[in-house]
Amino acid sequence: MIGVIVAILFVFPIIWMLFVSIKPDGFMTTDPLNWFLPPYTFTNYIDLLFDSLILRWLLNSLMVAVISTVLTLIFTSLAAYAISQMKFHFKHFIFIFFLLGLMIPGEATIIPLYEVAKSLNLLDSYTGLILPMIASPLGIIILKSFFDGVPKEVIESAIIDGCSHLKIYYKIVLPLSKPALAAIGIFTFIGSWNNFLWPFISILSENLYTLPVGLPVFNAAYTQTYVLPMTANAIASIPLLIAFLLFEKQIVKGISFSGIKG
Repeated sequence: MIGVIVAILFVFPIIWMLFVSIKPDGFMTTDPLNWFLPPYTFTNYIDLLFDSLILRWLLNSLMVAVISTVLTLIFTSLAAYAISQMKFHFKHFIFIFFLLGLMIPGEATIIPLYEVAKSLNLLDSYTGLILPMIASPLGIIILKSFFDGVPKEVIESAIIDGCSHLKIYYKIVLPLSKPALAAIGIFTFIGSWNNFLWPFISILSENLYTLPVGLPVFNAAYTQTYVLPMTANAIASIPLLIAFLLFEKQIVKGISFSGIKG
């Protein structure tokens, strides 16, 4: 019973947001119950998607999140495989270096990151948005821990058969690591989608805004009304809600997996 009550408390703000988002523009009331009663309209969604930059910001967020996730999975898996399965000098030191990276908060790297991006002319660009997102010490640590669990006999047999490390990587290790890759991919995507600080600092053009940066700018123009800001926030939330409903099992498994392996 307590769980049901807690679930209702968590879901109620989302339901309220969705109902407010389909009220007529400018609708005001002093009775909270009226927010859930007719009239309803979807004109707000059509107007915001086609007469504002919301759709552009949505596509920017989607593109940045997808590309960041793909690149993160590629680079973290390659680095984790090298540390786990290859022999070279100072690899234990390098692994400790990644572990130390978890102790540094992201906010502490913003100023040097900004200076590097500025010197490389990456500010106010998609490249400048994406590249800083693909560094994931946690992803390397999780995958390295998982790769360590791959049976040594399988790796040794592949080497005897003449397989190169690259072939072992994508033919043997990656297929066995789908749960770990799914967990890292899900959290990287969500983290990139919700990222605010770096896009806020590095992007100047409104056309390049992502949703977390663009929504506060949009909402600032509607401080006296609820409807359009709620519609904009619903547009930003609906893709993640759909993604959660589609990949609920994978997300739950990812949380438990990262909790065990991390």
